[in-house]
Amino acid sequence: MTDRWLSVDEIAEHLGVSKDTVYSWISKRSMPAHKVGRLWKFQRCDVDAWVKGGGANDDVTREPA
Repeated sequence: MTDRWLSVDEIAEHLGVSKDTVYSWISKRSMPAHKVGRLWKFQRCDVDAWVKGGGANDDVTREPA
């Protein structure tokens, strides 16, 4: 049996980040998400693989403080 589709709230809780971070990752870091109507939905296994592959890593090329 496959995992059910998760909401933004659920995936944010799963990852321990805010909903705003999830929305930012969708638009700026190609987080695996699917738009269903006006809602974003996620497969936990896809997101976990994206995180393990470095998709959520901070940018390495930051300007000095």
